[in-house]
Amino acid sequence: MELGIGIGWRPEIADAVEGLAGVDWVEAVAENLCPGHLPESLVRLRQRGVTVVPHGVSLGLGGADRPDPARLDHLAACARALSAPLVTEHIAFVRAGGERTASPRLEAGHLLPVPRTRDALDVLCENVRIAQDALPVPLALENIAALINWPDEDMTEGQFLAELVERTGVRLLIDVANLHTNHVNRGEDPAKALAELPVEAIAYVHVAGGVQKDGVWHDTHAHPVGPEVLDVLAGLVSRVSPPGVLLERDDAFPPQAELAGELAAIRDVVRAGAPPAPARSTRASASAAHAPRTGARQRLALAQTALLSALVAGTPVPYGFDGARLRVQARALAAKRADIVAKVAPELPGILGDGYRPAFLAYARSRPLGDGYRRDALDFVESLLAGENGTDGMPDAETRRRLARWWKERSGARPPGRTTRFLRGLVRAA
Repeated sequence: MELGIGIGWRPEIADAVEGLAGVDWVEAVAENLCPGHLPESLVRLRQRGVTVVPHGVSLGLGGADRPDPARLDHLAACARALSAPLVTEHIAFVRAGGERTASPRLEAGHLLPVPRTRDALDVLCENVRIAQDALPVPLALENIAALINWPDEDMTEGQFLAELVERTGVRLLIDVANLHTNHVNRGEDPAKALAELPVEAIAYVHVAGGVQKDGVWHDTHAHPVGPEVLDVLAGLVSRVSPPGVLLERDDAFPPQAELAGELAAIRDVVRAGAPPAPARSTRASASAAHAPRTGARQRLALAQTALLSALVAGTPVPYGFDGARLRVQARALAAKRADIVAKVAPELPGILGDGYRPAFLAYARSRPLGDGYRRDALDFVESLLAGENGTDGMPDAETRRRLARWWKERSGARPPGRTTRFLRGLVRAA
């Protein structure tokens, strides 16, 4: 299916997206949608004939566990509600721990790279086939950006993706900004990755902006698309005419005119570089399925848990990893977590002022994300009021009263454990 030029739909720019000329399709984050109550903006776009593709971010198909049926059901429901031609997700893991490892369940709150090993590929292929069976439309998977390299990898990214496609028949969502990010951060040549890809499997392409700081490229989706990323796009379209190209923006949203300018630049690159359209693959099915080799899920679970624990719980750096890079990644994860909690609970930065971020980062060093960001906000306030961050993070009496009131209004009917009883006593005293 030919999609054309599109843009990521976000609530913050819904009006701008509706008013942009020449937008053929949009992509919406599936976790932000309720299939039974779609945003009016998306309904209007669908009524105008604009294609909407749901894009998942939390399935974690590269993780050691099989895909969560509830998350798959939600993706399927989004596809049906939007009459989408396909759904997309990521080649990544987002959580680890649990029963396989006899360790607490850990959430990354971010897309983390899968090791390019035979074990990881076996597990990913089986997870992809499970997802394909559960979805009413084709699935396409996106390559991700990363700061860190796994030790002892067997394959390049292009080889890994090519074999994934050969074994599952899954489509690819190629993010050229992520190829540039991995060039800067991991020394990987985008041209080599593109040369190794099965280009006939590309469903569409992502383009996004970022920024380089202290020798690291940060894939922010909050900066304009630079010439570095457009150069990678040009390299891709010199090899294949992708069915669709989409601009992503997730933060620091610019005026509509700037979005239109970025779309125009993308359109110019696509038009200038497009070769004759290659013949599309007519293969009806992928190669025969086979189960992961014995112990593959267990080995992958242990490896991913050790890495994620080092990133979010301060445990030792696993053997073979670059400790400096892991510290950079850990800081980035904590900062992202602080930003999301500030959006979920905007009253907290208002109450704590400039003290919000250092207090939250101190809390995050010893309290991994476990049960979602709303629970995280409550746990953060509990830790402050209980003095768990030490005297440096202790709010003054008036701030404590405001935090206690905020906590009481949102804590619900949680069983009164020791900390909860203490805080409720504090609220009564206030």
